[in-house]
Amino acid sequence: MALKKGKAAIAGVGQTEFSKDSGRSELQLACEAVRHALADAGLQPADVDGLVTMTVDDNDELALMRSVGIDRVRWTSRTPFGGGGSAAMVEHAAAAVAAGVADVVVVYRAFNERSGTRFGQPIRNGGIPELNFHLPYGLDTPAKMFSLWFQSYMNRYGLTNEDFGRYTVVARKHAATNPNSWFYERPITLADHQASRWIVEPILRLLDCCQESDGGVALVVTSPERARDMQHPVVAIEAATQGNVAGDNTLFNYYGADMTRFTQAEYVAEQLWGSTGLTPDDIDAAMIYENFSPVVFYQLEAYGFCGPGEAKDYIKDGNIEIGGKLPVNTHGGLLGEAYIHGINNIIEGVRQIRGTAVNQISGASHILCAAGQSAVVLGSGE
Repeated sequence: MALKKGKAAIAGVGQTEFSKDSGRSELQLACEAVRHALADAGLQPADVDGLVTMTVDDNDELALMRSVGIDRVRWTSRTPFGGGGSAAMVEHAAAAVAAGVADVVVVYRAFNERSGTRFGQPIRNGGIPELNFHLPYGLDTPAKMFSLWFQSYMNRYGLTNEDFGRYTVVARKHAATNPNSWFYERPITLADHQASRWIVEPILRLLDCCQESDGGVALVVTSPERARDMQHPVVAIEAATQGNVAGDNTLFNYYGADMTRFTQAEYVAEQLWGSTGLTPDDIDAAMIYENFSPVVFYQLEAYGFCGPGEAKDYIKDGNIEIGGKLPVNTHGGLLGEAYIHGINNIIEGVRQIRGTAVNQISGASHILCAAGQSAVVLGSGE
């Protein structure tokens, strides 16, 4: 079951600017984001006794402690799966607080994904073990790896790339009114999307692909009781969980029983709804990890917002826009705001609950932050 409501809360959020060339080290970006998050919570570095990041993060915990001024830490953990583990980072932090092994846990992620190492470029070595099998078949970029999965979905339900473009247009529309986003004041039309060059024909165009960004983000997780004494409305972690299913894969998701489904996300949804008693109709907005636009379609269906193959029409009918039934990625998402491994999506969820988002949803009380293999539901702690 998922970690349940009342055990932990998010008390602070922080970020750097999002750019294509930060001009500083990844450690400096991490430190800046952590300091901003602590200041947002009204805490000092000495208050921190836990740290959580990803296995792929190059920022060493001890280096971060020295640089920020954190004296002692008694809990550290890292999550696998890259962006698929972004919400799991919150789960790890919340579990530590709930278990009493840490009082204030900082979740952080920072990198120079654009000016430094660009994962979106062709991979020439076997740094990832599974590449040893897949590289000989030409699967050397994430766009190619994921497209092989997406093609089954397109074929079964009769989608075209134009259908995927309708999501991108909405993401860019939301980003255009968000000063933090890279594409601030730069909305696009469906014609713009269709004019962008092919990356993997006939599946992904350039504007279906997430950005490669430089930047850092951080969250402060503590107990609800302590959060109530801080300077912002309490953002409760109502549930947080992971979903890992035998036969599925993060990059090469071709080996499950049905390639038109996202079975990891379905398992996560089962745990979230079962633990909270919530249903899809209770969710006011969703922040959905989208390294590529089709992933949104899979997850809308996995969480039960629409039926199998129905995401195309669900999006086309305006449901995911501000004012729609389920606004999605109200900050612009990873396509429109920035790609910081999906943690910036969780920050947007916090702002929606606080009532401080730039594209604020009226009366937001339950926000889903979904990232494939992990997810968290945020709610008002009042």
